[in-house]
Amino acid sequence: MSDRRDPPVGEPLLRLAGVSKSYEEAGATRAVLHEVSLRVGRGEIAVLLGRSGSGKSTLLNLVSGIDTPSAGEVWVDGQNLTRLSERERTLFRRRSVGFIFQFFNLVPTLTVLENVLLPLELNGRGGPEARTTAAAMLAEVGLADRDASYPDRLSGGEQQRVAIARALVHSPALILADEPTGNLDADTGQQVLALLDRLTRQANRTMVMVTHSPEVVGMADRVFRVSDGRLQEDALPIRR
Repeated sequence: MSDRRDPPVGEPLLRLAGVSKSYEEAGATRAVLHEVSLRVGRGEIAVLLGRSGSGKSTLLNLVSGIDTPSAGEVWVDGQNLTRLSERERTLFRRRSVGFIFQFFNLVPTLTVLENVLLPLELNGRGGPEARTTAAAMLAEVGLADRDASYPDRLSGGEQQRVAIARALVHSPALILADEPTGNLDADTGQQVLALLDRLTRQANRTMVMVTHSPEVVGMADRVFRVSDGRLQEDALPIRR
């Protein structure tokens, strides 16, 4: 895996300020996050650790603008997501965020190339130039020869590589990965992590990865632990 970066200087790409999130359930209020604040710089890889139900996925939904906080502000790439309408957040997400999921979330009726083309088409980029961009991205993940295949003909590791290509093809400012190795065996998971680490750093993108796997810490510049709805940053071991 790549060496960690020195802390960046200047305004962070991602900033959460006093973010809390509560839900109403059966007439009662359930608090999921409590006054969470964090800053992740441009080009950094941040990992969120925590048990199932600790609030990691809720935090990811707030960062992406899928959900809005009950209190506090979420800033991504200079944009205050909490001040945007639902439609504005959707458009921002299409342009500026790339997603990688545990279960790949590829469209089964589309070919590999067509899946990778989706973010470009959603942003109004089509035609031969878009196909060239998508094909080049598939080559980056080692699947140039599978462009006409359908997802069900690929292994889990290959499907996740297609998902990585799809997440990066439109050059998003922020990449969000939710348990990207959770559906893979250990060896395949390590290969996918190494690829994701290389491509993210190569493109100088910022990534936030949610996981319950401590071994992922090795690729992180920053490590945050979510527990009982609160966030704390862990000190990273010194590399010798």
